[in-house]
Amino acid sequence: MFEPDYKEVCGRIRTLREDMDITMQEMAEATGRTVAEYAAQESGETDPSFTFLHLCARRFGVDVVELLTGEAPHLTGYSLTRANDGLQIHRRESFQYLHKAPFFKNRFAEPFLVETPMETEEDAKGPLHLSRHEGQEIDYILEGRMRFQYEDHEEILEAGDLIMYDSGRGHGMVALDGKPCKILAFVMSPEQSII
Repeated sequence: MFEPDYKEVCGRIRTLREDMDITMQEMAEATGRTVAEYAAQESGETDPSFTFLHLCARRFGVDVVELLTGEAPHLTGYSLTRANDGLQIHRRESFQYLHKAPFFKNRFAEPFLVETPMETEEDAKGPLHLSRHEGQEIDYILEGRMRFQYEDHEEILEAGDLIMYDSGRGHGMVALDGKPCKILAFVMSPEQSII
């Protein structure tokens, strides 16, 4: 398992931005942030989210894995990732993401093994934190149960269930029963391939 050094990732973002003569204002607009928020993520003052990294990669015309590792995906035909291998990505607090095909070139989807955090007292009392990212997502529950919220709708999902949704609209999830929930997630971009 490989885990990126996020200080190096932020350095790659800054270097690409400067080499391409792109202003912080342009990058803030491309990532949907204020200039101050963008600057804090580019400098490493705050941890960059996967959505932020994906939007930076798209603006630069590179694969997000290149930002994370410094290496461009190079495999064609097929890519095999063994059970415990992959690229560890921190996307949101308490969530664990393992990218299962980081070096496959010109992917149409980003496949992740995700472990969702356990429900807190705050989660049990009301709405969940909702995220948004362009495209669609498919989540297949491998083990455990989770509470899934999609805007004002809520579902309880368990092993064997699959949900597909427009991820550009608010969605959130949390594991139930005092143990983590493992899912196989496929994040798909509206473009032909994710860069």
